[in-house]
Amino acid sequence: MMTQVFDTPEKLYRALPSMDGLLAMASLQPLLQRYGKTAFKQALNQMLAAARAQIAASQQLPEWLSIDAEIFEYLADHLQASHRHSLQPVWNLTGTILHTNLGRSQQSEAAIAAVASVMRYPTPLEFELEAGKRGHRDNTVSELIHRLTGADACCVVNNNAAAVLLMLSAVAAGKEVIVSRGELVEIGGAFRIPDIMRQAGCTLVEVGTTNRTHLRDYEAAITENTGAIMKVHTSNYHISGFTAAVDEASLAKLCHARGLPLLSDLGSGALTDMRRFGLKQEPTPQAMLADGVDLVSFSGDKLLGGPQSGLIVGKQLLINQLQRHPLKRALRCDKLILAALEATLRHYLNPETLDQQLPIMAKFARTEGELQSQAQRFITALAAVYAPAYQLQSITCHTQVGSGSQPDTFLPSVALAFSATNGGSILALERHFKTATRPVIGRIANDQLLLDLRGADDFDELLTDLQTLGAAL
Repeated sequence: MMTQVFDTPEKLYRALPSMDGLLAMASLQPLLQRYGKTAFKQALNQMLAAARAQIAASQQLPEWLSIDAEIFEYLADHLQASHRHSLQPVWNLTGTILHTNLGRSQQSEAAIAAVASVMRYPTPLEFELEAGKRGHRDNTVSELIHRLTGADACCVVNNNAAAVLLMLSAVAAGKEVIVSRGELVEIGGAFRIPDIMRQAGCTLVEVGTTNRTHLRDYEAAITENTGAIMKVHTSNYHISGFTAAVDEASLAKLCHARGLPLLSDLGSGALTDMRRFGLKQEPTPQAMLADGVDLVSFSGDKLLGGPQSGLIVGKQLLINQLQRHPLKRALRCDKLILAALEATLRHYLNPETLDQQLPIMAKFARTEGELQSQAQRFITALAAVYAPAYQLQSITCHTQVGSGSQPDTFLPSVALAFSATNGGSILALERHFKTATRPVIGRIANDQLLLDLRGADDFDELLTDLQTLGAAL
């Protein structure tokens, strides 16, 4: 313990322990063994540099130098923070289920097990076991997509933006592609349909107006240089009022009469009826194909509930063009994504258990009554833990799907609402929740910190974490 009085900065600097002295401290040896000498010395150097900076700024030694136990705790915290994985688990209680910044879809236990297996062992990624020859990595997913949608085949890439780029590059490079003005969407990250057109080497031909496009508009725009007509699902915004759009079946008849392919970018790409959750029904790939669309692209990590990926499904001849295109190799998925995607698609073969197997479906399926019951349980267990600085109540709220899906449709939900009293601070509580081993991410509204319970993965585990956080205030 350092109890001496230091009357000059020089004496303070001399009071700092040496690197050799710290390395030799018996109490620090467990940390040296756990993290290794390189990381251990880096942490000590950073600690000593911070101490020198504190002396220069305030002419005081840091508190961690007072006793050996303080040095151990300070160093242990520093090493643990520096070795914490950046993609650590968090609680997504924001009120947005498919939160882009928090990783979108959570994977099913079957998908997690499939990824772990292909990470651990060699796997026949591009090898046909029975034939004993080279195979194609998309084959299994393609067979599953055929069973689920009726598509001839499927091409898998790393996201739907890549799917749209590949689809246009392979089918219509150097040619014109006709799109309604009302479908020239922009999604997150400044992904715009006109930009993708240019990147793919296509010439965009806009038809109709923002709110109304007719079949005659498409027909009049077809020239000898037309490569395709494209439909884009406006999943991240909605226009109402005096509107008109051409359905896929009518466009397909026009395209096929003129010898043109009809392409569709579905975006989120649900494979199941979302109306059972109180959501609007999304257009499905199987419905698009039945209407005559030749190629349909959609995401694997949004309403499908799988890993980040983009799927292009449709006619065999066109899928073959995509598979042969040079971009496909640059955009293809690795064995981890394909394993998770295959496991996810297999859940759709048994629709009766889909809502129990896929985490996002399980969250959509929760009833308001179930959430109210859980909220009361949480309040009973937590009210005294957070008092007197914070008052806790339950409020009704709304959960959104997220990731550009159904922006004008919300699910009724229930949130734990923390209000500051007796010196408490909502901003300080929000920061405190983010310091947990598994950070708790909510949202602030009306001077309250809201934790939307529809997003909870396990209510018992969440309750335990909130009790621990409350006790540490």
